[in-house]
Amino acid sequence: MKHLALYLLAFWCYISQTQAEFFTSIGQMTDLIYIEKDLVKSLKEYIKAEESKLTEIKSWAEKLNQLTHISTSDPEGYLGHPVNAYKLMKRLNTEWLKLESLVLQQTSDAFIANLSIQRENFPTDEDESGAGKALMRLQDTYRLDSESISKGRLPDPTHLRAQSNLHYFKNFLHEEGQSDQPANEDYYQSQSKEEVYMRPENYLTERDSYESLCRGEGIKMTNRRRGRLFCRYHNNNNHPRLIIAPMKEEDEWDSPHIVRYHEMLSDAEIEKIKELAKPRLARATVRDPKTGVLTVANYRVSKSAWLDDDEDPVVNRVNQRIEDITGLEVDTAELLQVANYGVGGQYEPHFDFSRKEEHDAFKELGTGNRLATVLNYMSDVPAGGATVFPDFGAAIYPKKGTAVFWYNLFRSGEGDYRTRHAACPVLVGSKWVSNKWIHERGQEFRRPCGLTEVD
Repeated sequence: MKHLALYLLAFWCYISQTQAEFFTSIGQMTDLIYIEKDLVKSLKEYIKAEESKLTEIKSWAEKLNQLTHISTSDPEGYLGHPVNAYKLMKRLNTEWLKLESLVLQQTSDAFIANLSIQRENFPTDEDESGAGKALMRLQDTYRLDSESISKGRLPDPTHLRAQSNLHYFKNFLHEEGQSDQPANEDYYQSQSKEEVYMRPENYLTERDSYESLCRGEGIKMTNRRRGRLFCRYHNNNNHPRLIIAPMKEEDEWDSPHIVRYHEMLSDAEIEKIKELAKPRLARATVRDPKTGVLTVANYRVSKSAWLDDDEDPVVNRVNQRIEDITGLEVDTAELLQVANYGVGGQYEPHFDFSRKEEHDAFKELGTGNRLATVLNYMSDVPAGGATVFPDFGAAIYPKKGTAVFWYNLFRSGEGDYRTRHAACPVLVGSKWVSNKWIHERGQEFRRPCGLTEVD
């Protein structure tokens, strides 16, 4: 056992130096479940071997205890029998050495060997710390009391929806009397957009709005505006592939216009995309606005992978479907990005498009700015994980197999700063998404330029 303790001490020192970030992807964390199961099996085998060894040692001890009781009661009389004298010599010269070997036998060798193999896949101190911070983030964002979260009593989806509805009805009468113009649009059009969104004093206001929307509060959708939202069959002006099987299109927001496409991905397609992406998942990065270099950031907790268009028929088919539905050229788009969010996984408010101060953000691509975003939801999320837009108070909830679409740029090429959005922390479940960022080049005749800045 002394050897085992020393080995475990060295083992824990070693794993603290290995690569971390298991906590950033639930999909990869599932591997740890099977690693632990294998170690438990190995540990049980070790315990069984130890118990067998102890049983044999106890048998020796009981037998020798009886012999020594007899021999010590009359040592000379006992040794007066030649057979007893011979057996004593034999026991001390041979059998006690066998017992020594039995006691020193390392039945834990198989367990230690397995532990040594598996340790390279273990999480590190950084993972434990990251998971702890994630719990604190969930507690803060969703206003959970310490007792509830420590005992695992977390709200379900109906809780979040109920909060949303309650807030909506409380504000219904007040908002019905206001202008029919969508919230913040007048203010947006009359201000310098870079100044409005980049002022440091606006961060806390945006943070409060972001977290409120994550909780299902503060959604700015009046009945009048809701009446402008419709569901329809979408064939994109009689596109050949959509005439017979049009897409189910649902308005999620009026201005800026955000739509959801139902049955965008089948379960089989989703599983194939996850299968292709999982071995390549790596910590998601963001572009430093000052240097333009991709870097890891604490405000984006997820892992992602990029899938080439032609590496599998499923990826090619999904890309073609995106082009058919949006009517936009995808040859100049970025590769399909697949992301899986970890414990408390989130992506705080950000823009998909590059701003004026980011001159070389997409220079290496040579395809212009990110014109539009297609976000595929590849899993249901029992609680949390909504896509929210703090500027105009929208919250869009994940629904497996659907996709949401919006434009990041006006027809003039100017960025629509209202589209600053965030991925709320995942409270319960594993969130899988994939997205396609469609760029400006190739859209000259598919989405012609407008005549004013906000066309």
